[in-house]
Amino acid sequence: MFDSHYDYASDARRDNVVAMPMRGAVPREPSELTRFGMMYGASPAMREVFAMVERVAPTEAAVLVVGESGCGKELVAQTVHQLSARADAPFVAVNCGALPGSLIEAELFGYEKGAFTGANRTHPGVFERAEGGTLFLDEITEMPLDMQVRLLRVLETRCFTRVGGEREMRCNVRVVAATNRDPHQAVAEGALREDLLYRLAVFPIALPPLRERAADVLLLARHFLGELNREHGTQKKLTEASEAAILRHAWPGNVRELKNCLQRAYIMSENWVEVDPENAMPGMGSRPATRPGMLEFEVGTSLPDMERRMIIATLDKFAGNKRKTAEVLGVSLKTLYNRLNEYARREARYATA
Repeated sequence: MFDSHYDYASDARRDNVVAMPMRGAVPREPSELTRFGMMYGASPAMREVFAMVERVAPTEAAVLVVGESGCGKELVAQTVHQLSARADAPFVAVNCGALPGSLIEAELFGYEKGAFTGANRTHPGVFERAEGGTLFLDEITEMPLDMQVRLLRVLETRCFTRVGGEREMRCNVRVVAATNRDPHQAVAEGALREDLLYRLAVFPIALPPLRERAADVLLLARHFLGELNREHGTQKKLTEASEAAILRHAWPGNVRELKNCLQRAYIMSENWVEVDPENAMPGMGSRPATRPGMLEFEVGTSLPDMERRMIIATLDKFAGNKRKTAEVLGVSLKTLYNRLNEYARREARYATA
């Protein structure tokens, strides 16, 4: 199914990587990193993601990928595209959060010559450029609400009009969207229209952060080092101390942080690669280490999301003892049960969206 994109057989067992066959087969050795499309992983969490992608890719369903920054949401979208009937058509990605509000309409739908100052020629938007293929809308919760209304109409009618144009154009595009926020919380905060959420989340996929993929961390590090060795014709290896440091680190920047950290350590080393994740950017200040039993929150995380993570982590710390959890958090047992019931309802609603 992937033959036109990648020779998986030639990569088998290279740098502890095996290609994951279709239909849910798993590697014989749990110590091996599995490649599935553009993604890598050996942990149960990632194998579940692989299975979900394999299920939805051949369909025309809209997909919403939810995960922290640096987890590889675009790789999920690219894999969905590669495994679909649209694989030979374009894959076009656009970051909704990187476009100014004044330009996002022109980038999505294109514009006619003379539509505004500087429009010296007709410009096709991403819906036209992705015709017949897949359009990846990253950071969908950062799109202005008025544009969300227009996007919803295009998704429902498959028709749009260029800025400055009058002719309605039809499009044949599959949309995969992504966000690093809790989508239901984004709806509650007014950042995402609820009707658009349900239109995009026909098939939601939750991508786990690297800290929840313990079986993958060291395998990924070795894999990235192997790529660098092949690229530069070297045979550098990780020291035992480096491997221990990699396993200890929380990786708040997820796979992107791990890959960048390995690349810098590779550049700075001779034969043995010394990795120090806590001092990966010398001269740029230090970041407090996240010790076991501690939570780390990215600036900009919503208070309800921090509260949810704190409750779940505390409940886990006390092995599910709700009375002890409520006592430590300083809330009543009733309040704790209300919160947990709310989270359960939200998860159920999200799973059936």
